[in-house]
This record gives sequence, C-alpha cells and structure tokens, in this order.
Amino acid sequence: MTWLRALGEVVRSGLKVEETRLEPLLALRAAAGVAIVIGPALWLVSPAYAASAALGAYSAGGATFQRSWRPRKVVALGAGAGLALSTFVGYLAAGRLVTFLPLLAVWSFAAGMAWAVGSTAGIVAATTVGSMLVTITLPTSIGGALEHAGVIALGGVTQTVLILLFPIRRWGAHRDALADALAAVADYARRLRHDPTAPFDPEPLMTARDAAAVTPSQARTRPPVLHGPRGLAERIRPVVAALADPDVGAPAEGPGRDRARELLDAAADVLDAAARSIRRGTPAEVRPGSTNVLRVDEEHEVLEGPARQAAERLVELLGEALEIAQSGCARGRRPTPSGLAGAQFLLRPTMLRLVPVVVRAVRRETRRDSPVFRHAVRLAAVATLGYLVAARLPLGHGYWAPIASVMVMRPDFHRTYARAVARLAGTLAGVALATGVVRALGPDAHVSGALAVLSAGLSYTLNRTGYAYSQCFTAAYVVFLLGMGGQAWEQTVPERVVLTLLGGVLAMLAYVVFPAWETPRLPSRLADWLAANGRYAAAVLRNYAEPTLEHHADMRRALLESREARAAWQEAYARARQEPVPPRGLTSREAQEAQEALKGFGRAAMLMESHVPPADSRFVPEAERFAEALETDTAKAAVAVREHRNPDWGRVEEALHAWEDAAVRNGSPVVRREAELQKRALEDLATAVSRTPLERDVGSVREEQRVRATLAAEGNGSGPAHRGG
Repeated sequence: MTWLRALGEVVRSGLKVEETRLEPLLALRAAAGVAIVIGPALWLVSPAYAASAALGAYSAGGATFQRSWRPRKVVALGAGAGLALSTFVGYLAAGRLVTFLPLLAVWSFAAGMAWAVGSTAGIVAATTVGSMLVTITLPTSIGGALEHAGVIALGGVTQTVLILLFPIRRWGAHRDALADALAAVADYARRLRHDPTAPFDPEPLMTARDAAAVTPSQARTRPPVLHGPRGLAERIRPVVAALADPDVGAPAEGPGRDRARELLDAAADVLDAAARSIRRGTPAEVRPGSTNVLRVDEEHEVLEGPARQAAERLVELLGEALEIAQSGCARGRRPTPSGLAGAQFLLRPTMLRLVPVVVRAVRRETRRDSPVFRHAVRLAAVATLGYLVAARLPLGHGYWAPIASVMVMRPDFHRTYARAVARLAGTLAGVALATGVVRALGPDAHVSGALAVLSAGLSYTLNRTGYAYSQCFTAAYVVFLLGMGGQAWEQTVPERVVLTLLGGVLAMLAYVVFPAWETPRLPSRLADWLAANGRYAAAVLRNYAEPTLEHHADMRRALLESREARAAWQEAYARARQEPVPPRGLTSREAQEAQEALKGFGRAAMLMESHVPPADSRFVPEAERFAEALETDTAKAAVAVREHRNPDWGRVEEALHAWEDAAVRNGSPVVRREAELQKRALEDLATAVSRTPLERDVGSVREEQRVRATLAAEGNGSGPAHRGG
C-alpha cells in the first residue's frame, strides 16, 4: 500500500462512525460521579480542587468503559489510584527539568510497556501520564500535592461507590461475550446451509473463554447460566461442520442434503434462542417447527453412516441448549448443562497474584523487535520532546502537546495515525462548540461546572461510536473545566488547537522514525500458525490411535494454541495490509493464499475432531504414524517458511499411502478421508509459499548484493570471507 492510499484509509478510519449499542445508563452513572465531586469541591473549596477532583472522576469513569472482565469498580479504583500516584510523584520532581524530564520519560516508558498486559492496561496507564502533566501545575507545596492526589483518588472512589450502589447489568459484559459465541455458531450453521465449506472465525469463542475466567470470589457470585454454555458452543461447532461437509457428512444433493439443511436451520434457531436468553436474562422461546426437526427417526431417517452419527450428536447437544433457551434465568430455574455440574471454572488471578503474571508479560516484550517495546520507546521520546518543545513556545498550557501524543499513540501504525486525525478533528469541533456556548452564556464558574458535567456525560455516551465524536465532547469538557478555573476562552481555544496539532504530528513522525511494521513479521506469524495447526491435527489423530482422557486434554490445549496463533496471524495480516511498506518475504497474493490453505487445514482437523471416539473406544493404530509424520513435517515446514524455503511433505505422503490399505482392513475410511483433506490443504499451502527456481535465483542474487553492500560500507569486505573459508 502506498503512503497516499494509507493516509486516505487513516482519515476514513479516524472519522468513521462505528455502529454499536449505546449504554446511556452507564454514561449517566459515570457523569453523576463527575458531578458529585465537582459540586462540593467548587462550593466548599476552590476551582483548582474541583478541577483535580473532576480529573480523577472523569478518568476513572472513562476507564470503566474499557473492555475488562474484572468488576468495573476494581478498574475505577485502580485508575483513581494510578492517577493520584502519578500526580504526587510528578509534583515531587516538578520545578526542574533535570528531575522532571527523566521521571516523565520513565513513567511514559512504563505506560507503553503496560500494553504487554492488554489494551485496557495500556490505555489506563496513558491517562496517568496525562494526569502527571496537567495536575503538577496546581499544588504549591508537598502538602498541597498530597491533598490534590487525595482529591483525585476521591474521584475514583466516588465512581467505585456509585458502581456498588447502582449496579447496571451486573455480569453484562460476560453475558454478551457468551451470547455472541452462541450467536456466532448459529450464524455459522446458517451459512453452512448454502456453503458447506464456509469459514468460521473463532474470535467470539476466544472472547467467551476470556470472559469465562473468573477469580474465586467472582465464581461464588457468577450466575449459573454463565457456567457451561460456552463449552456447548465449542462442541456444536465441529459437529455442524461435519454434518454439512459433502466429503465426510451429508451428500452433496438429494434428500440427505435437504435433511442436513433442516437440521442446520433448527440448530441455528435453538442457538439464537439460547443467546437471547443469556443476553437478556429472560426465558426465550424456540419455534415449534425447530423442535420437531430435532428428532432422529430410527426408521425414516434419510441420513446414513457418518452423517447420521453427526446428526444424532447434534440433536443430543442441542437438547442441552434447549434447556438453556427454555429456562433462561427465571427465578428458581437455573440451568446447568448435564455433565458440567462438577466442572472446574477457569481461574483468573487475583490482583495480588497478578503481579508475577504482569512481570512475566513485560519481560517477554522487552526485546528490540517487540512492537510493545518499540511503542514504549516512542512514547517516552515523544512525551519528553513534546514537553520541551511546547515549553519553548509562547503559549500557555504547554502540556497539551505531550498529552495529545500520549493519548493517540498505539503500538501499530494505523491506529496511531487514525486516532491523531480523529483527535484533531474532535478537538476542533469541541473547542468551537464550547467557545460558542461560553460566549453566549458568559464566564461563570458554576455554569461552566454544569456544562463540564454535561460534556462528560456526552463523551461517555459516544465513547464507542468513534474516537473523533467522543473526543469532541472531551475537548469541550476541558474548555469548560478551564473556564470554571478562570481561564478565558480566547486563551484556551488557540492554545489547545495548536498544541493538539503539534502533539499529533510528533506522534505520527515518531512512528515513521522508529516504526514497528508487521509486514516483515508475516512469515514468522504464518510459521507459528502452521506449527500450531500441525500440533492440533496430530493431537486429534492421537485420539483415534489411543482414545484416552489424557489425549483429549492434549487435543484441547493444542486447539487453544492453534486459535491463539491464528489470531496473532490475522491481527498481523490486517495491520500489514494497512501499512505503507512493500511486501517482505510474502507478497499480498501469497499471504492470502497461504491464509486460505491454513484455514482449510484447520477445518480438516476440526472435521476429524467431530468424530473423535470416546475414551476406551476402538483404536486406530495407523493414526499414530500419520500424527507423527504430520507433526514432524509441519514443524520443519514452519522453519522453511521462516527461512523463505519451500516446505516438503514427504513423511505425510508416505504415512498416508501406508494408511490406504489399512483403512480398508480396519474399517476407518472416514478418518482417512479427513486425513486426505489435511494433505490437500498442506499442498495448497506449499503452492502458495513456494518459490520457483528463477525466483530463488533472483532472491539469492539480491541477498548476495545486500551482503556485499554491507561489507563495503563497513570497509572490511575480505575479513568475513577469510573467516568463512
């Protein structure tokens, strides 16, 4: 993608209106928290204290809108504590650049490294940098700094108390995640009616798994309806795929295909009903026609063989889903799918035990080629440079420039540039709107405070519709807050616009100077996905070779690793397509074809998983040899992909050929057909990434030229040659 086209995509993305469900009650509660701290502070103390209290309450309220599976009150309390600490520490070092700039650089670097934990931690950490830059100008002594830090923390405590007193949709995010997973499988079943090889994106299932992990205290209060249906969706997905597939399931045409379409439609209806029941917390009804379809008549059933087995398994699983859909969350009727009563919940570490987890995550990202590490370096450099440059300009409120940089910067190119455009556009609109209102109503501290609360509420309401539109009211909120403190609008408007533009430009230039492009990493991401898929496919095959509970557990772990590798590839591929750099290692066409091939490989393994026999069932010894060949060849092929060499499937071909006669003798032709699908997908992958002899020769010449140029630049072209000889 060229720079011109990339910038065009950036502008469109930054100003895009995102269609999402608004949460006005949550916005009202968060805005009430801002009002509660502004009013008394303005009335009893001073506008400076009111500004500090408003900063803490506003930032803590905004943090609760970030996606986090921990209780919102914990997020609000943590945000308030972080803001208070950054304010106090910043004041201790303020007054002299020789002490404040190193602190700002270290704090900004730590905030950037917080992205190793997750996006919520990274965003909340960035707000603490902004708090350090703004509030150090308010206190005049250490005692005053402690007071302001306490007032800021009080804003977070206020939001926490409001969340405790007025809970809105408790477990709502968890309900939505689980309902989205069931709805995604329902949509998949409907698409399979028309396209038997339709793709499935496992992201909703991954999100539901993240939401299912709870702390011991959360496990005691979690609604029973949230414990179990996720595993149900996981088990239904491969069964509907196997039923629809013409190679291993229902025939491509005829009564069998019509029956499969009926079952898929009924499955989608039941899963949608279960999703509505979980999302709303109320019982849901299923169409009587769907219930009638879910009966496998022993005498008149048209499906045969593996297709019939898949149909019977689907009906059994949907029976559990029907219990959820029909009972919902009605009082006294709490559904728990059969076989899950004693299941262990996924454990999420408590806040104290989270410390070593965070340390390990940060340590993994502390390397030069890590996007998170490079983001932290950029953040530290831009924050300090922006503070220095703005301090030299004949403008007040120089902290606005580094704040703009810190709040728009993200670890990837596209989001950084899109947010910079959105912040500038939102700031221009917000200050223009606030200026007109102030000129019409006149400067009054109480009126400005009320307008600040109103702007905060609108900013919360539009938080998920697009950064530009939320930023519009955030800018208005800041103007009203400064007006409450006695700052004239003539000063705030030009200063904020110019310094916001400066901060956005610095953030953009930082990514150009020290980028973290995903394009060169695509071969490595593809190799990781290939190796993970190979381990998953081998784990499924070992369940046929020796069906044991241990092998079932290994298959589950391998599936989760495969999903994580696929998600990492898709994220990297999506970013690479938006980057203005030429392809390196994989062209756009090769990457697309390789992605489709690996999706097919994973789908073939999923189809095989749908027929995995229960523990202590009949062994298929030939599957063990094919599993070993598959795991070995995919591991070697992953290395070949990283080194830009052609993969080879020699062991897989030999094992599959040896299985041919054994499949006839042992009566396992379906399993072997699924193995053939895996082999076909691997051949497609080899076709996508393989280089012709001419391409290899050209690549070798270019590499040799690059090495010679490097040696010539170092002025020692003969030394390495002698050492090599």
